[in-house]
Amino acid sequence: MSDPLRPRASLRTAVVWEVLKDALDRRVKATGRDVLDVLDTGGGSGNFAVPLARLGHRVTVVDPSPNALFALERRAAEAGVANRVQGVQGDAHGLFDVVERGGYDVVLCHGVLEYVEDPAEGVRNTVAALRPDGVLSLLAAGLGGAVLARALAGHFKEAKRALEDPDGRWGESDPVPHRFTAEQLTALVEDAGLRVAAVHGVRVFADLVPGVLVDTEPGALEALLKLEAAAAEVAAFHSVATQLHVLGETQEAAEG
Repeated sequence: MSDPLRPRASLRTAVVWEVLKDALDRRVKATGRDVLDVLDTGGGSGNFAVPLARLGHRVTVVDPSPNALFALERRAAEAGVANRVQGVQGDAHGLFDVVERGGYDVVLCHGVLEYVEDPAEGVRNTVAALRPDGVLSLLAAGLGGAVLARALAGHFKEAKRALEDPDGRWGESDPVPHRFTAEQLTALVEDAGLRVAAVHGVRVFADLVPGVLVDTEPGALEALLKLEAAAAEVAAFHSVATQLHVLGETQEAAEG
C-alpha cells in the first residue's frame, strides 16, 4: 500500500483515509487536543503513519520487521516528521511488551488480523491499547473479494474452496491465513467491547479494473475513485470487496 496522499495509490487507500481522517477530526474536537496519540500496529514503512504525522499527530508504529522499521525511519525523516514518528519492533500478540496499555486515542490495525494466529486475541489487544474515549480503525482481507478474484481468473475450484473454508483460504499455497466477512469483523470488534461506528468495503472495483485503463483513459482514475467511495458504504458491496474496514469506538467516544 502506498502513501494515501499520492493520487494513483489512492485507489487502495482513499476510502480508509477519508474515514480515518474524519474520525481523527472528531477526536480532536471531542478532546480539545490538536495532537492525538496514534498507535499503528503492523504499520510497516509508514504508509498511514507518516501522513498522520504530517497532520500533527504523534504516531507509534509497531511492526515485526526491522527492514520495515528502517524504511519508516527514513520515510519519516524525508517527510520532516521524524520527531512525531516512533518505530518499535513487536507484534499484536506481544503488544504490551513494547507499548503502553490504554495509552492511545486511536489505534490502527491494518492488514494484521489476516496473519495472526488468533484474530480475536489480536482485536482484544488493540482495543486494550485504547484510552477510554478511543477509536479503532480495523482493515482486513475480505472473503468475497478473494472468491470473486479466483473465479474471474478461471480458478473455480479454488474459489469454491475459499467460499467454504472456515478461514477463507483457497488452497495450501494461499499466502493469506485468514479472510473475513463484514459480519465476522463486526462481531470481533463488538466482542472486544467496542461499538461499530461504520463499515466500508475497500477496493470493490479497483482490483477488477485493468490498470492500463485507469492510467490512460482521461478522467478514469477520478471517476473510479468516486465510484469506490459511493460503493464503500453500500452493504451489498461489502460481500465482494477485497478488503473490509470497520471503525470501532469505545462507549465514551461514541457518546462524545
